[in-house]
Amino acid sequence: MNADAADATPAAAPRPQGPGTGRLILLTTSHRVAPGLLSWPAWQTLRTADRVLCADPDHPQLPYLREAGVTVETAAPTARELVDDVVPGDRTAVVLTSADGESALTDGLARLAGSGRETMPDLELLPGSYDLPGARLLDVVQVMDQIRAECPWSSIRTHLDLAKYGIEEAYELVEAIEEGDREALREELGDVLLQVVFHARIAQDDADEPFSIDDVAGTLVEKLLHRHPHVFGEEAAQTPEDVKAHWLRTKAEEKQRESVTEGVPLAQPGLALAAKLASRVRTAGLEVPLPSGSGIGYELLALAIRAESEGADPEAALRAAARAYRDAVVAVERRGA
Repeated sequence: MNADAADATPAAAPRPQGPGTGRLILLTTSHRVAPGLLSWPAWQTLRTADRVLCADPDHPQLPYLREAGVTVETAAPTARELVDDVVPGDRTAVVLTSADGESALTDGLARLAGSGRETMPDLELLPGSYDLPGARLLDVVQVMDQIRAECPWSSIRTHLDLAKYGIEEAYELVEAIEEGDREALREELGDVLLQVVFHARIAQDDADEPFSIDDVAGTLVEKLLHRHPHVFGEEAAQTPEDVKAHWLRTKAEEKQRESVTEGVPLAQPGLALAAKLASRVRTAGLEVPLPSGSGIGYELLALAIRAESEGADPEAALRAAARAYRDAVVAVERRGA
């Protein structure tokens, strides 16, 4: 059970009780955290409880609890049974909840406590483990594994099959950013993430050179650590320009390229390609004359290089102008309707 679900559990708040009312603890755990990795308060509570109950005989925590000497009963008592039979007197009972929570039980306890006519035990909700930031990425990997195994379409896709979708999703992400649409931005980031996870899952099936999403993430972490010596090392960087210098230097050391043009994808849109080449040339301090030629292509090349030198993105500038043109077209169409 994740932390969000635990927070949403409608268990009754503890009420001051007289002596002999007992103590009932609902212990939640996250399936995104390795079984057995529980908080110290959770372990203390489990070791000292009079009874520990769990409705799921296959709960992933059970082997570790039993190995630690904690006796766990497989039982699913109702709220009425818990109050009357499980925690009478000064006894403490712990209910280890399932991944889906125990909504029927918590609803029943809430009704009993809210009636005002019951002598209730002290009710507590104890999170035994918490989701760390990024924990939902584990769910993405798990869902992708199942889709790859069971979906007739997804199970036979190749990297080449998905290539066009990567381009489409990247453009849709850029559009959401330029439109300032926060809801669309969140969705499109997810679609881009899907491409990464999907490709990594396909790569895992490769017979000759398999790799997994963990290998992808590991490579990325190593790259980030190496290219940020001012954060993870002893280098100093006080300005964004210093950071860029570190990045370019470490990248050059890694790639050992013979030309500044290496690594520039030639299949990208023309204006972006021209601007990227111009950026590489300017950063390297090279003096490269524009190729001579006539026609719109050479004119666009000169405009793209000029835009890059002035700190503008020619692709973004053209898209903005094209959107303005689209709006003008729509306006004319509406006037003529």
